[in-house]
Amino acid sequence: MTTTPQQYVQEKAAGSGSSFYYAFLFLPPPRRAAITAFYAFCREVDDVVDEMRDAGVAATKLAWWQQEVGRAFAGGATHPVTQALMPHAPVYGITAEHLLAVIEGCRMDLEQTRYLDYPGLQRYCHLVAGIVGEVAARIFGHTDPQTLQYAHRLGRALQLTNIIRDVGDDARRGRIYLPVSELQRFDVKAHELLKRERPWGYSERFTALMRFQAERAHATYDEALALLPEADRQAQKPGLMMANIYRSLLREIEADNFQVLHQRTSLTPIRKLWIALMTHWRGR
Repeated sequence: MTTTPQQYVQEKAAGSGSSFYYAFLFLPPPRRAAITAFYAFCREVDDVVDEMRDAGVAATKLAWWQQEVGRAFAGGATHPVTQALMPHAPVYGITAEHLLAVIEGCRMDLEQTRYLDYPGLQRYCHLVAGIVGEVAARIFGHTDPQTLQYAHRLGRALQLTNIIRDVGDDARRGRIYLPVSELQRFDVKAHELLKRERPWGYSERFTALMRFQAERAHATYDEALALLPEADRQAQKPGLMMANIYRSLLREIEADNFQVLHQRTSLTPIRKLWIALMTHWRGR
């Protein structure tokens, strides 16, 4: 039985188990089809790095995706994800530059395992999350250009939450996204994080470092929400669902005193759906 591009992206999005999927459920069908295809593209590219066994092979695959974006915008998409996405690109103002930025962010993961300071990390967040937020906001619908600023900032807040949640998972891959300058400021050694062991990785220093990260993430959510124009609040509800789901996750991690080195905290599917429903009803 042949899988259509639409079925392929639907399975890719649903199979990821991501919080994003719950936010998509409330969209009208054309917008839901567009965001599902875009999300599947992001997952495909991200998986190249996440499932990497050989950096050279991963780099070759990312180069293939760059070429595929060029082919797709020239009318010759060959992958089911780009075939599903391209009909929506002109409707929602999705450009080749948007997709290439996401690929570039994933390339940073191949070439960089440390970030010296927060501005360096912000560049990474811009590519892998800010741009993604902007494209999502275009698909959800907006009337005010400031909505794209809101979405970019919200994407960064979601990424900062991911970084906090995944400290242990990333360390297992030899990656530390927490800026080196901040590790030094809180006197946390990289080798302590890379060990990922209890109780040695955990310390008052580590907790203070993580509390600092959480406070910055919360501030970024607040900055994002302050930018959202009232006129676009209804259309942007899926993004608000994401903000509420991820902020609930962040608060859970805080309540657990940042036990992120040896485990990965997550919310149950029912809880994510409930938060999405409550956001849908309340509109915030």
